[in-house]
Amino acid sequence: MVKKLAWGLLALLLALAAVLGINTLRKGSRQLDVAPLPPLQVDEAGAAQRLAEAVRLRTISSLDDPGLNADQFRQLHALLQARFPKTHAALTREVVGDLSLLYTWRGSKPEAQPILLMAHQDVVPVAPGTEGDWKAETFGGEVKDGFVWGRGAWDDKGNLMSQMEAVEMLVASGYQPERTVYLAFGADEEVGGHRGAEKIAALLKERKVRLDFVIDEGLLITEGIMPGLKSPTALIGVAEKGYLTVVVKTLAAPGHSSMPPPKGSSAIAMMSAALQRIDDEQLPGAIRGVAGEMFATIAPEMSGFSRVALSNLWLFGPLVQKQLEASASTNAMLRTTTALTMAHAGNKENVLPGQAEATVNFRLLPGDTRDQVVERTRALVADATHNGKFELHALPGGAEASKVAPTDSAQYALINRTVREVFPGTLVAPGLMIGGSDSIHFGEISDHIFKFSPVRAGPQDLSRFHGTNERIAVSNLAELIRFYHRLLTQGAKAS
Repeated sequence: MVKKLAWGLLALLLALAAVLGINTLRKGSRQLDVAPLPPLQVDEAGAAQRLAEAVRLRTISSLDDPGLNADQFRQLHALLQARFPKTHAALTREVVGDLSLLYTWRGSKPEAQPILLMAHQDVVPVAPGTEGDWKAETFGGEVKDGFVWGRGAWDDKGNLMSQMEAVEMLVASGYQPERTVYLAFGADEEVGGHRGAEKIAALLKERKVRLDFVIDEGLLITEGIMPGLKSPTALIGVAEKGYLTVVVKTLAAPGHSSMPPPKGSSAIAMMSAALQRIDDEQLPGAIRGVAGEMFATIAPEMSGFSRVALSNLWLFGPLVQKQLEASASTNAMLRTTTALTMAHAGNKENVLPGQAEATVNFRLLPGDTRDQVVERTRALVADATHNGKFELHALPGGAEASKVAPTDSAQYALINRTVREVFPGTLVAPGLMIGGSDSIHFGEISDHIFKFSPVRAGPQDLSRFHGTNERIAVSNLAELIRFYHRLLTQGAKAS
């Protein structure tokens, strides 16, 4: 009997191994078979110097003061006119919302839907006290050791200047697009884009423009970041998470600390219980939607157990999800995230406050709505405080998650093919943008919005984004120019 059980168990294990192996091998590569392009000749040194000039301008935007650093933005506008004269002769330039720019390159076939390339002029400030940690001046625009250094070199003047470089080269060559090409350069992306990109989108909508596709900053070409994946991988953002901030107030009778109320009924105690409940009962996560498609695309390119596990989520799904949830960046791809960001109560050590206030920030997964999350949070607070007195409201300025751009479209295939042509050997997969971008404002006038920056980044580079020692390699800058040059020549064809 024991031998029969052992043989039976062995047979089951062998059958399971066979199923896992067959499933793994059946899921072949989804990568496009594309011949690499011969590298386009680019003035790397000149492009680096022009980007360095742009970096030296302190175009820091402000949520509350639209005129902050307006002189720096206008100097950037003048720089663009001086360095790209052919572009300014061939394209129409409009200033929108005082500091944002919209360029129009009229196509020879106006009946064809136009395309839009985006970048933003503004940058985030350098954290006070960290200036000495930089290996170059924060706004020095230095070109050294093969990199352009300074705030904005990567985010996002690298994209902006590369697009202008590509257009200047095309105009100089006599190229005429069939589709109309728009370039939109917002001046307040870092604070929401409401004065810039939102107004540009409204202007195009008013003109009854329907865009064939939009490409804006976003996910990157990474290498050495995901275990089991050796090749450089370009993740094309096909959706962007939404944004919601909820303020919770708990209310109680103020009084003297010598006579506290019954346990759990003070404003601070109720707030503590509410925040604990909100943090404990976060929205559920799953390997689905964009994340599911991303892992299905990269699984065949992986090695070892990573490939087996991702190819057989019917068995290893819970294990894979647990591992993904252990990392902040991959956890954010699986769910609407909950972040407790601010709390305040009381102003004197011996006084019971009459209210406590806290702020909770949510980043919404496509499929979850702001109203759903607000009502769910309200129910959690009511339960945690035993229906004590509280107020809850959403702050203005939030946004629903974007639509998901279809990956079975000609527009996605164009981005995919262009990456494979310009960055030979690079894998391409769809991805979810967990941060915000200006392109979220264009959802009403295009179904094909992509969030992708052709910037190379390794594990050591990710902290440079909005951080210390921001830089971009001169060789990578040339690749950005080649990418936009190729994208324009192929994407601006009417058929």
